[in-house]
Amino acid sequence: MENGKPVALQPKKASGFIKFIRWLTLIAIVVLAFIFWWKYYYTYSNGVQGGKMQKISYKGNVFKTWEGYLLISLSTTDNNITLTSKEFPFSVASDSIAHVLENCEGKRVKVRYNQKNGTLPWRGDTQYIVYEVTVDQ
Repeated sequence: MENGKPVALQPKKASGFIKFIRWLTLIAIVVLAFIFWWKYYYTYSNGVQGGKMQKISYKGNVFKTWEGYLLISLSTTDNNITLTSKEFPFSVASDSIAHVLENCEGKRVKVRYNQKNGTLPWRGDTQYIVYEVTVDQ
């Protein structure tokens, strides 16, 4: 009490160092969130890949995902015999698209995909996520 009047307590001001730490923490969280989004959710590229449907399987220990690959012919003979080929591995997010691909095994298909910068366990083993499939005639 001062001169018979109660003194109001002033809240203690945060020091400059504490303000700096708060701002630094906030900026670090924003930067890390952006890096996580860019690495795992940003679509780096998208496109179409055609080839012979070789394999598709539902696998995983904790997170079950659809994984498959197309066999892409790089060179063939006049009799349509493949001399060299390359595999195109992909993951499928939708069960319905995976079932269509199961029925296309051994047939030529075209798949539309999004390529991510990184993989997440619940999305698949590859960076290529197939979202559409068409069967070549």
